[in-house]
Amino acid sequence: MKTSRSTTRHPDRVDHHRAQHLSLETRQILTEDGVASVLVNDSESPLGWLARRKGRDGRSMISPHQFIAGEKLRADFTRGNMAPRMTANWAAPTGGRPRGAGSSPGEMTDIMMTARQRVSRALEACGPEFSGVLMDVCCFLRGLEDIERERNWPARSAKIVLQLALDRLARHYGFASEVRGQPSKVRTWLADDAAFES
Repeated sequence: MKTSRSTTRHPDRVDHHRAQHLSLETRQILTEDGVASVLVNDSESPLGWLARRKGRDGRSMISPHQFIAGEKLRADFTRGNMAPRMTANWAAPTGGRPRGAGSSPGEMTDIMMTARQRVSRALEACGPEFSGVLMDVCCFLRGLEDIERERNWPARSAKIVLQLALDRLARHYGFASEVRGQPSKVRTWLADDAAFES
């Protein structure tokens, strides 16, 4: 049985007592073998939590296109095997590679390589201002309060920064029309009959 932290291919095998403490949803994902129906624990992801919560205006704290963009980044991060190893690698030889080194190019598959390239391009498109918060929330599943405390940000400011970052990420993935609607017209303080001189 192939499992990960967020999905399982056998939803009927989740223990009843464990399932009552999870927020389980069935989703369709694209795998190497085609489309697969998987059981996802939405409570694991801060994005899932934000997508389910309603703000004072009654709308979700993040929009569907923001959620999809963040989950797409997370999927590529996972496919690229970019998460740090949390346990010892007992299958690795004792010599050769230095401790903490990532996968060598010979060990990487084409899927891993292209996923890593997509993550790199997405973070580069979002810029250094937003890439850190996207990695923390979408990829490392850190909570907003932890980010605010670590970076000495004011309370509830991480949500706003994350929303801006997810908008930029969604624009990179091609959701530009959904982010803010139609582009606004350029406004100036010039009179109607005034013109710029070259």
